[in-house]
Amino acid sequence: MLSGFFTLQMGIRKKTWFTNFLVWRAKHISQRQFVYILSVLVGFTSGIGAVVLKNLTHFFQHLLEGNLVKYYHHAFYFVFPIIGLTLVYLVIKYVIRNKVSHGIPSTLFAMSKHKGIMRKYQMFGSILTAPITVGFGGSVGLEGPSVATGAAISSNISRMFHMNQSTRNLLIGCAAAGAMASIFKAPIAAIIFAIEVFSLDLTIASMLPLLLASISAIITSYFFFGSDVLLPFKIEDSFKIGDVPFFIILGLLAGLTSIYFTEVYERVQKGFKKIKSPIKRLLFGGVSIGLLVYLVPPLYGEGFDVINNLIKGNPQKVLENNIFNLDLSNIWVVITLLAGLVVFKIIASAITFGAGGVGGIFAPTLFMGSIMGNCIAKIINNIDLFHLKVSESNFTLVGMAGLMAGVLHAPLTAIFLIAEVTGGYELFIPLMITAAISYSITKYVHPHSVYTMELGRKGELITHDKDHAVLTLMDIDKVIENNFVPIYPEMTLGDIVHKAVVKSSRNIFPVIEEKDGTLLGIILLDDIRSIMFNQTLYNKVIAREVMHTPPDIIELDKDKMTDIMDKFQSSGAWNLPVLKDNKYVGFISKSKLLTAYRRKLINFTK
Repeated sequence: MLSGFFTLQMGIRKKTWFTNFLVWRAKHISQRQFVYILSVLVGFTSGIGAVVLKNLTHFFQHLLEGNLVKYYHHAFYFVFPIIGLTLVYLVIKYVIRNKVSHGIPSTLFAMSKHKGIMRKYQMFGSILTAPITVGFGGSVGLEGPSVATGAAISSNISRMFHMNQSTRNLLIGCAAAGAMASIFKAPIAAIIFAIEVFSLDLTIASMLPLLLASISAIITSYFFFGSDVLLPFKIEDSFKIGDVPFFIILGLLAGLTSIYFTEVYERVQKGFKKIKSPIKRLLFGGVSIGLLVYLVPPLYGEGFDVINNLIKGNPQKVLENNIFNLDLSNIWVVITLLAGLVVFKIIASAITFGAGGVGGIFAPTLFMGSIMGNCIAKIINNIDLFHLKVSESNFTLVGMAGLMAGVLHAPLTAIFLIAEVTGGYELFIPLMITAAISYSITKYVHPHSVYTMELGRKGELITHDKDHAVLTLMDIDKVIENNFVPIYPEMTLGDIVHKAVVKSSRNIFPVIEEKDGTLLGIILLDDIRSIMFNQTLYNKVIAREVMHTPPDIIELDKDKMTDIMDKFQSSGAWNLPVLKDNKYVGFISKSKLLTAYRRKLINFTK
């Protein structure tokens, strides 16, 4: 009992200290200045999260692939993914005890549906599971988990300091920028990534926090990793205007490859969802990914070593472990094997996700894009078309941008990321050509990216369409009004006048079944105005005879705010009844809906 008393006293002191700090902050630091301070803090924590994820993953990879596979037996490639997925399943079930969703889609879901609020376990969920997934051979990346970790930390920091929804979303964008800046040491691309993927408004108010977060994260990365970069490459071959037609071809093929990526990813995910048992998904997926990695070792993990070897012109080093022992001196054998990596990488990635692994698709996108670009350059150079030669390293880099633009629907991020990691803008023109063509083709076939396709289908995605974004953020429950007096179908006109009209301040009345609350119709004051003072009709006319069907109905469990707006516009009504499971709940009025919309718009654009 005494220990409980001391615990209570400590809690009160802690709460008082923090409350005093909040009061002091409100007096001495403006809201804008405090957001700048928080953005630096968010950038630092995002950078730390990315560093921890990378180091844990590299530890596992070095321990397993570098020792067991290299010095013992190639067959370990088959075993590791199954072990990794099993460990992830156990960690999620017995340690985290909550579902760990894929990085960036889970963050977008929190912004779209939960007002930017992310639960505390999400701060460490990806850190515990993503390194195991990737380190044990899961064919996914760490960028998404890094963003999700930083976003969850940012969300909880925002809640701790009582930030509003628009500020929470901005700081989540800062976390995304920080994570990407820390990983790639590309601060400008990181800011653009946050704006493109998370649909943040590009204003001075949002730009400075994003910049501060990106700077904070990249300094953190330099502190831990020094000047080491993930894609260490400098452009050696300059762009030639005669290569434009080939970059157009690259853009077209990048668009088609992006469509293939999206289709395979979606179909594999749907296939795994049909398997209800998580154990069966784990076993089937683990065996499948183990077999793929055993047959095609370059599919193991993220694959940045493969990318760097291709950029340096060492494809033989990438393919030297092929179990078929094919002759790598034959260039067409090399091209065929590289094309096989493009085909199977997304299959391996999608299976990893479906089996319960945790990771991201950013690295697989770069992997496939680099190999695709390299293959196209090799084909052009070896068919001796018009005796022209193209730079294989440049095509490898631009291929990454092409697939990023198509798969992620982030063409500007793709352009600036490659430009920054290569240390210059020599490839700016081919990057723009390829990214624009790939994005246009993929956008036409798939309106939503892999990150946003599920939310987009449901109409729950915050987009660059500000009206749609504001409607998405509005709560239906908060605009439902319940101060309507109900009428029952057998009530007489006299009862309607004395028990409803006299007691109500509204001019509309729901007619419902007394037993179960089913809505039968509505009665407007105008419907009975001409007879309500004729007392001779008080016992002759009943509600059922004067009620009519409402112009439309809002279904609480099905209709989104955009649907409700459409129903008001198409029906011309000022009030529409709300039903839940066919039972009357209340009304939504157009005036209250528009008032709530204006308030939300003001908060959204602050």
